[in-house]
Amino acid sequence: MDLLRAAAGSAGGGPGSRCRDVACYLSREARTITIADVKTKVGPLILLGAPGAGKGTQAKLIMQRYGVPQISTGDILRDNVGRGTELGKKAKAFMDKGELVPDDLVCDMVADRLRQADCEQGFILDGFPRTVGQAEWLARLLKSEFFEKRCGVPPVVVNFRVGYNQLLRRLTGRRTCPTCGRIYNVYSQPPRVADTCDVDGSKLVTRKDDSEEVIAERLKAYERQTLPLIDYYRRQGGLREIDADGPPEQVTAEAFRAIEDGHRL
Repeated sequence: MDLLRAAAGSAGGGPGSRCRDVACYLSREARTITIADVKTKVGPLILLGAPGAGKGTQAKLIMQRYGVPQISTGDILRDNVGRGTELGKKAKAFMDKGELVPDDLVCDMVADRLRQADCEQGFILDGFPRTVGQAEWLARLLKSEFFEKRCGVPPVVVNFRVGYNQLLRRLTGRRTCPTCGRIYNVYSQPPRVADTCDVDGSKLVTRKDDSEEVIAERLKAYERQTLPLIDYYRRQGGLREIDADGPPEQVTAEAFRAIEDGHRL
């Protein structure tokens, strides 16, 4: 299937004219992208991108297309703490003191998750690794367990690139309905009436985390931490970079192509 043509065909008049939010876009794409369409053995997929780059949205579409789980350290941490596992109890002790969970404990939880049966054909790592040290640990784990004993497909790393000013617009433009939780963007997905939810008429609010000062600091922290990681994967030769400034459908098609082209190298 020509992925770019299919994505363009699904877009019609553009995402703004046919659906008002990401949830609608995901629902529409899910009707056209099915696991049966794709026979690719996916292997490990590592998604990189700054806050606001849209990698979470793309991860869900990749998951729907290829039938592999989306895995984030936040989800793993909450699951272990919620189930009261030994790893979760250790993590909770740090969290209760307001401290960061140490790298070695996070890595142990990631390893435990990747050993589960639903990861045998592949998985999507969203938000991990965050540092070169974590990337080197992951490479050793995949070589010793995943490649030799399971699917044997090398990882594909996709970096979703978005310009700084566009990231600011995406993040500072977010408005949330306090009643139904619907998210708008005053620049790209505005409500029909300014500052008012289309669904229930509630006054939209701006979260403290979406202030320009907070977001600017988050983006600086991301650059300090993650740019060395991008350089690491570029040197390894497995990095695929996508311009994520474009329409979501185009970004999705390019992500699918990057995954499938990466497995043919």
